[in-house]
Amino acid sequence: MSFSTDSFAGSLPPGQEPLDLVLQAPEIGTPELKHLARLSGATGIQALPRINHQAFRLTSAARSDAVAPFCAGAGIDYGFVPSQQRLDRVRLVAMDMDSTLITIECVDEIADLVGIKEQVSAITTAAMRGEVDFGQSLTQRVALLAGVDVSTLEQVYAQRLRLSPGVARMLAVFKAVGTKTLLVSGGFTYFTDRLKKRLEFDYAVSNTLEILYGSLTGRLFGDIVDADVKAATVRNLRNALAADGGLVVAIGDGANDLPMFDEADISIAYRAKPVVRACATYAIDHCGLDAVVNLFV
Repeated sequence: MSFSTDSFAGSLPPGQEPLDLVLQAPEIGTPELKHLARLSGATGIQALPRINHQAFRLTSAARSDAVAPFCAGAGIDYGFVPSQQRLDRVRLVAMDMDSTLITIECVDEIADLVGIKEQVSAITTAAMRGEVDFGQSLTQRVALLAGVDVSTLEQVYAQRLRLSPGVARMLAVFKAVGTKTLLVSGGFTYFTDRLKKRLEFDYAVSNTLEILYGSLTGRLFGDIVDADVKAATVRNLRNALAADGGLVVAIGDGANDLPMFDEADISIAYRAKPVVRACATYAIDHCGLDAVVNLFV
């Protein structure tokens, strides 16, 4: 689908840099496209290749406060993309694991298999909303798992863990242009180590559950990977990989990802809590993670 530039009468304010407005959703109707083109003053509409959702690039658009509420009501993910935000400039993509890379919270699923999910998930939810300190909440949740057989973790990985939609394609596209990838999580190495190998992440950082005689002790081994550690990991890799002016992208869903977002050039809230969406460069609520790719020229 395409429209000629004669379809719209919009123009950019003097001195404003041209932007592209990227629109993505499972389905986007022509009336919605034309209305958003008028709201943003775009000069044309380009259809992007469809994978699991529809995507369009509205060219030479201007930021408009009317775009966000319209897209929210229509169930459309949107993003204003500057011309210098090129895919080949991305040096690092850093991702959270639970509810970002994968669809579950691993600690909640472990708890479910041993009958204490309600207790654990209540703490998880409060931590992700930023209502309680993450390190304290993790210590409390792990303590509740004391005595759980390690085979329960394997059961979660094999039977319940699912990748978020579109993640394999997203990672493949970034890897094709030489981007390094980091899985940085407040979760557990039991899962991140397996996912690192499976998805060929370059780096992985997370917490280690203490195991004794085949059972969880209810304690963690070593320092807790909390929001500050996640941010420091991204900062250190940024210094090593993006000193040439390249871009760092961070993707997450919870409040403990916000310090990591501060270290990135571009932050993406994926099906995230409101406090996280409000702080991110972009939010993806309706599409899979492959929508990230279209946010780059």
